[in-house]
Amino acid sequence: MTVILGERVLLKVSQPYLKTSDPMPMLRPPDLVSLDEVGVVVALLPKDMAEVKFRRGNFLISIEHLKLEESKLPD
Repeated sequence: MTVILGERVLLKVSQPYLKTSDPMPMLRPPDLVSLDEVGVVVALLPKDMAEVKFRRGNFLISIEHLKLEESKLPD
């Protein structure tokens, strides 16, 4: 899957932990983001990673663990 900046995405699967996108990243518990919470891609990073802004913070997530919000899927 390819994503672009500003796209609205959801998690495909629950993560074992969430890594913050702070200058000094920290590992956070996975229950900060639910599978039905919509996030926005704010940065694309090397190694197929994306910075996604969710309600409780910005997290670094592998693009393969993301899916587009259903209202954005092509017909």
